[in-house]
Amino acid sequence: MRATRPTKRAAALGSAGALITATLIAGAVSAPAASADARHGQDRETRGAAVAAAKAAKAGIDWQDCPADWGLEKPIQCGWVTVPLDYAKPYGKQIKLAVDRIGNTGTKSERQGALVYNPGGPGGSGLRFPRRVTTKNPLWVNVSKAYDFVGFDPRGVGHSAPISCADPQEFVKAPKPDPVPDSEADKRAQRKSAREYAEGCYERSGEMLPHMTTPNTVRDLDVIRAALGEKKLNFLGVSYGTYIAAVYGTLYPNHVRRMIADSVVNPSREKIWYEANLDQDVAFEMRWNDWQDWVAKNDAVFHLGTTRAQVQAKWLELRATAKKNPIGGLVGPAELIGFFQGAPYYDSSWIPVATVFSKYFAGDTQALVDAAAPDLTDTAGNAASENGNAVYTAVECTDAKWPTSWKKWDRDNTRLHKDYPFLTWANAWMNLPCATWPVKQQTPVNVKSGKGLPPVLIVQATRDAATPYAGGVELHKRFKGSRLITEKDAGSHGVTGLVNPCINERVEAYLLTGKVDKADVTCAAHATPKP
Repeated sequence: MRATRPTKRAAALGSAGALITATLIAGAVSAPAASADARHGQDRETRGAAVAAAKAAKAGIDWQDCPADWGLEKPIQCGWVTVPLDYAKPYGKQIKLAVDRIGNTGTKSERQGALVYNPGGPGGSGLRFPRRVTTKNPLWVNVSKAYDFVGFDPRGVGHSAPISCADPQEFVKAPKPDPVPDSEADKRAQRKSAREYAEGCYERSGEMLPHMTTPNTVRDLDVIRAALGEKKLNFLGVSYGTYIAAVYGTLYPNHVRRMIADSVVNPSREKIWYEANLDQDVAFEMRWNDWQDWVAKNDAVFHLGTTRAQVQAKWLELRATAKKNPIGGLVGPAELIGFFQGAPYYDSSWIPVATVFSKYFAGDTQALVDAAAPDLTDTAGNAASENGNAVYTAVECTDAKWPTSWKKWDRDNTRLHKDYPFLTWANAWMNLPCATWPVKQQTPVNVKSGKGLPPVLIVQATRDAATPYAGGVELHKRFKGSRLITEKDAGSHGVTGLVNPCINERVEAYLLTGKVDKADVTCAAHATPKP
């Protein structure tokens, strides 16, 4: 479930993560439901998190100008929050989390506290969130009068004790093998690669791996809340950030003031994470078809065919060409999927992806190489891409138990690929390191609303590829008193950042007043891109 996944890496989940408590203790026996632990303070992590939050509340955050190479202009400020690596040992090894903020733009009396943001992943950085104020994003003008905008790098990400699973330059090398296997030998090669990647995670980041979980990120978030001097949390989570919200609302219901879950990971224990990825394969095919219909409708601009079947034929032709001879020596089928998956992810990618596609068939191959091939000279970007993938893998693999039987993976993905070929095998290989994961895998928390949880606002598009619609419905069912805003017949991932007054006005009203509609609301889709 990666809203912020590295675009040049063959796809995986569109937003994801999972939770438990006492099983984080090394070799622990299975715990009672995490929400019960949180209520009664019976487990070591809960107590350790309370210790860390109390320390953070006392210490606060020493806000300074941001380091020049972070790309965050004044008046954005940066700082650090210290948290335990292992919440069962709150006085043991500590790590530092990077946080940033921009103060509210309104008066002192208008201020309602801090609004903390997570963009997804696992592996996404939230540090660019305050730039919605410095760049004067019109959707957030009124909300920024009331709130400081606060972003952070979750544990393992970016500047927050970053983890790694592979040499970044090796990681981005291209072309990679075609994700769609032609033979058992192809599958064996991919299995070997996945096993070696899991081993690389342990070799390079073994100390961090057992603690790279959604529950720990949630505990970190509560420590950040305390460090900010906030009694209660205002939180906007997109994609995987909604799973952080779901687990936070379960473990810390009476610490929530306002919470928005936008493009929701299905929080059911049965879905985290293996089944969630299979659901995603189906939804990506649906949205891929939507995009092809749009390309066909705009054939006067793109000249790729007047029907979905004709556009698909062009895609298969491009794919076959790249398989036989990688375009520019760098772009094979894996790199094509890495680039083209942007279209089913985000409507904002519809025109750029179609334009590059069209240019290729008009004879301009360089546009495709520029868009889809890795830039081997971009060492910082490649390191960030490798780090994002490492965190994605570490969190999803450690969060939950995955099938260890290759027969199951092979059967499930072979079956799905027949009807949903766009993403299925690419997604399978990205997640396969979880089958041989070298640290203890945990049991996801039973997400439900605890005592004191206020109304949570859930926003979901019906045709979202990365986080299928059922996820929003499931969280709505589990969080009593929540409200679900449905964007009908739309599928862009991350709804609150798009222009749709029906949604924008409700999000703004909720953040400014806490008010929600008396019943759930269905909004018409936002405007389709016009080439």
